[in-house]
Amino acid sequence: MRLALVCDFVEEKWPSMDLVADMLLENLCSKSHSGLQVTRVRPRMVWRFSRLPGFGGKRKAYAVDRLLNRFWDYPRHLARRRQEQFDLYHIIDHSYGHLVHQLPSERTIVNCYDIDTFRCLVEPKQEPRSKIFMIMTARILSGLRRAARVSCASAATRSEILKYRILPPERVVVIPQCVHRAFTPQADRYFDGEAARLLGPANANAIDILHVGSNAARKRIDVLLRVTAAVRQDFPQARLTRVGTAFSRSQQELAESLNLAESLVVLPFVERQLLAAVYRRAALVMQPSEREGVGLPVMEAMACGTPVVASDLPALRETGGPSATYCPVGDVPPWTDAVVELLRERNERPRRWNERRLAAIAWAARFNTREYTRKTVQMYEEVLCERQCDYTFDNIIRPRVQHM
Repeated sequence: MRLALVCDFVEEKWPSMDLVADMLLENLCSKSHSGLQVTRVRPRMVWRFSRLPGFGGKRKAYAVDRLLNRFWDYPRHLARRRQEQFDLYHIIDHSYGHLVHQLPSERTIVNCYDIDTFRCLVEPKQEPRSKIFMIMTARILSGLRRAARVSCASAATRSEILKYRILPPERVVVIPQCVHRAFTPQADRYFDGEAARLLGPANANAIDILHVGSNAARKRIDVLLRVTAAVRQDFPQARLTRVGTAFSRSQQELAESLNLAESLVVLPFVERQLLAAVYRRAALVMQPSEREGVGLPVMEAMACGTPVVASDLPALRETGGPSATYCPVGDVPPWTDAVVELLRERNERPRRWNERRLAAIAWAARFNTREYTRKTVQMYEEVLCERQCDYTFDNIIRPRVQHM
């Protein structure tokens, strides 16, 4: 069975989407799935306006290039490759849903992590956007609706898809996201050393509060900053470490107004083994988002044995289970109390703290690659059976991975 794994442009630098693609590719190409021939489909981004000096600034030039590549170049690249006669297509990122229009929709699967991409269409009053943006989003959504299956990373995302009647229930499945094997509580001499080089030597008295992700409004960086400032009243040595997108101007101004400028460390997205080392040395991870589809940093942190304080959202409860601590969205005092209580436990009740860490590791273990791959292959079988195909997944040939 020939599978096309349709991935994001590598130049877009979406670590979570690249992570999903890499894990799926690696696990589908194992001996246990030797009947699969997997091809990663991912053209190179064509730089047009970004090469022109003085074209409205780098940000505008990149935005135009990205738009053209997504909606012009990628569809035509897929149209050219259709002659290869793939049996199944799996689009990794729902924001590439428009590509379904170029593929045999009855044999195309799309991963969906949340419905934020489509919020301007399903909740136009709460998420007003320009007419052009809504036209592009409508194209993406119409492609998603044509797919044979939409695979949701959480039951919470599936519930939202059904709530807004985006797809019928029988075409929406839940396959929980898995954790990459790099995220482990086991020390790694090299990457732990790299983390120390970036963040300073590990210190038993240090308190690093960690946040991983973008600076999007729904991530509630304002809550993150305000809670950190309040926690420092009880623990002056506490500092905030962020891995991901740099602070926006308004977020930086808020940090300065809270006197946090000297208590912040901001790193770009880093490779997985280094990120795991950063998780391991953190006292705890905060995830104060107001909307999430799965909460990948929650499961990664717990896999590394780092306690998590997260917003009380269905998707984050689904991910963190009984081992995380939950607080009301945007309510700073309860967040501050929860973080302070955990830090006191860390100092005063080390046995209870260690039990908390072990419980987190045990819970995260259920998000394993074996189960993720098994459910994904089962979904492939169902789609192919509906098309009256006679493929099996345990014979034929060893997989051959082709990179484009």
